[in-house]
Amino acid sequence: MKQARLILFSVLLLVPVSAYAQRDPPTSEIELKSTLLGKTINYRILYPVKYYAPEKRDTRFPVVYLLHGLSGHSNNWLEKTQVAGYATHYDLFIVMVEGNNGWYTDSATVPADKYESYILSELIPDVEKRFRVSTQREGRAISGLSMGGYGAFKFGLKHPEMFALAASMSGAFGAASWTEKELKDPGVIRDSLLNTFGPADSPTRAANDVFKLAREVSAKKTAPLPYFYFDCGTEDFLFSNNRELASLFVELKIPHEYRQLPGTHAWAYWDAQIQEILKLAAKRLRGQEPSAKSATQ
Repeated sequence: MKQARLILFSVLLLVPVSAYAQRDPPTSEIELKSTLLGKTINYRILYPVKYYAPEKRDTRFPVVYLLHGLSGHSNNWLEKTQVAGYATHYDLFIVMVEGNNGWYTDSATVPADKYESYILSELIPDVEKRFRVSTQREGRAISGLSMGGYGAFKFGLKHPEMFALAASMSGAFGAASWTEKELKDPGVIRDSLLNTFGPADSPTRAANDVFKLAREVSAKKTAPLPYFYFDCGTEDFLFSNNRELASLFVELKIPHEYRQLPGTHAWAYWDAQIQEILKLAAKRLRGQEPSAKSATQ
């Protein structure tokens, strides 16, 4: 009987070790008091499965910032996709950003809606202070869907020194060029775009137009650009917008990968494609060893 108890005890000791590699990575919701936005805003994280593994205690993990779509929130990724399960295959730290309906842009009409500045000046520094994530360009990626796809490419083009990879699913790349003339129907799309980008001739539109930015960075040929990946469903209402940007990238010789696949503007499509983005991020990003001493979690 005593021997049986010892065997059972030994088995129980081994269970956490074998289960460690199988379980979904732990998640957390972080509160950040934003001076720029004038409010407390949350973001969510997915730890890599091996974040607390002894052999990784001095590692700063490559980090992927995920941007949600219009009318969405940071928790959409966990509630509407299987990203937590997909992430177990990679040593990636994932940050799910809250952007409300602000198009990840400093608004032309609402002074407190400084979502681009917030991400660059407050969110990313906060993540890098709290957690063992890469603080170097080679270890950062930014990605998103629809409004978030637009945001990811805009960050990649405006701030190429920050990111090694910019990725988009069903990106709303024409956002900064859609004016009242095209936006006749009232609703959240019209309101959010006009609130963010202002009138047709506003400087905010010119400074955040993805097509204009692509031409400008191609002409300057200064800092290396991130690698751009984007895809869109062939039945998506944004399909032609994505095809147009792909043609421009070819013309400008901007390194990229573009895929068009059967699908609509829907979570089933994005759930499938987030797997491809994580795979690409794991291939292209690098972590850091040893870690900086400022990390606290």
